[in-house]
Amino acid sequence: MRRWIIAVIVEVGLIVLALMWAVLSWCNGIRTTDFGPSGDAPGFTATRYAAPSLLLAAVLLAVAGVLAVDATARLVRGIRGLAGAGR
Repeated sequence: MRRWIIAVIVEVGLIVLALMWAVLSWCNGIRTTDFGPSGDAPGFTATRYAAPSLLLAAVLLAVAGVLAVDATARLVRGIRGLAGAGR
């Protein structure tokens, strides 16, 4: 098996892991709390955004994007190399 195939497979695996971790981080970064009515004050839902978790999700998304670009470039170069070797 050629090296570029293994590299593309590893990068695709890392992309999937980074995206899964980004989704988990994003979900943990948004917290909601429900408050019931108290006297004359109506009930409401408060939303809290945890910046470190949201930043981690954004960074992981950027890393997954860079890995996707690199995996695509490796794949194209590898296929062109196979096509060029067959001539």
